[in-house]
Amino acid sequence: MRILSKRQLKELVLYSPQHIARLEKAGLFPKRVQLGPNRVGWVEAEVLDWLAVKLKSREEPARHSY
Repeated sequence: MRILSKRQLKELVLYSPQHIARLEKAGLFPKRVQLGPNRVGWVEAEVLDWLAVKLKSREEPARHSY
């Protein structure tokens, strides 16, 4: 298992730390892991799974409710 730092996460996801925190709070992004009093990280596999869902959703045709 690999843990991503804030810097690594930002390179992978391209969201600001504030936006990631909002998504986490809303339950729309993998939760961070508290590694120490001043250190957090994210499980790489969970973040990659989240990205895979995002990529898959762009391949599905948009559904309009007319």
